[in-house]
Amino acid sequence: MRSRAPVFVLGCGRSGTKFLYHTLLSAGDFAVYHAESNAFNLIGLRFGDLAIRENRRAMLDAWLSSKLFERSGLTREEIEPRILEECRNPGDFLRILMETIARKQGMRRWAESTPLHLLYLPLVKRLVPDALIVHIIRDGRDVAVSLNKIGWIRPFPWDRKKSLVLAGIFWRWIVSKGRRYGRAMGSDYLEVRYEDLVQNPRDFLARLGSFIEQDLDYDRIQSVALGSVQDPNSSFRGDGQEKNPVGRWKAVLKANEIQTLESAISDLLIETGYTPVTPVEQRSPSISIRLMRALYPKYYDFKLWLKSSTPLAKTADLGRMGIRKS
Repeated sequence: MRSRAPVFVLGCGRSGTKFLYHTLLSAGDFAVYHAESNAFNLIGLRFGDLAIRENRRAMLDAWLSSKLFERSGLTREEIEPRILEECRNPGDFLRILMETIARKQGMRRWAESTPLHLLYLPLVKRLVPDALIVHIIRDGRDVAVSLNKIGWIRPFPWDRKKSLVLAGIFWRWIVSKGRRYGRAMGSDYLEVRYEDLVQNPRDFLARLGSFIEQDLDYDRIQSVALGSVQDPNSSFRGDGQEKNPVGRWKAVLKANEIQTLESAISDLLIETGYTPVTPVEQRSPSISIRLMRALYPKYYDFKLWLKSSTPLAKTADLGRMGIRKS
């Protein structure tokens, strides 16, 4: 039944995935799990073929010693037997985990929000066939400003002065890939805009509620207000820009920075419904920006291939990804 199907809230980092995920949890009927599962982007890669019991055992031992397990609210006895007996792939792991949490909490369904799972959408849909995918897209200029502030996207040494542009190119790369994957999923894929959630929440929730076949009552959500619904997860906390999440780039970027950034990402801005402010004749990217647009997506694709299809997957840093206690 679609009204009980799992919902995956995905998107580029700093696009409001956590805010939308907590909005769903605040609506009721969803299992509450305050963590990103990392099921497909890390666990399913790091521990190899989970159809092999030895690999399942290693995965389970690592996960049971992690903060992700602590945040589940489960006991070892409630989760271990099913994982060892039924789990054969990361989709099984996630389903067993979330169904167990939902059953313990008395909830009908579950949602998941690990932003990087956007890069694994074909695998997600193959292993969780009834999954409903909600891809939240935010203005790439705001995303670039946020990513650049926290330093998540690291340029090559010779591009250090172009970190803002690179953050925009990363947004362009991951959002384009997610949209391409999503188009193949027909009616099980929905694109939504972060700005609509912030500025027109009732209309936004009505559309999303129709897609997932669940009542998303705005007043109830505001009353329950879990996680970032109550405490925004802002990159600009405490610097005066925290309360202006829509169009923040207008206040923090200089005219030349806007022009350079838009020269790199204006094509996807327009495709996703955002309007560049730089005149068309000034949006032509420089040779260096063209090289960055050509090089970095290939570099990201190569890294993704190494992580997903080679033995290097087993060297993933579990501590950095939040799998092991610090």
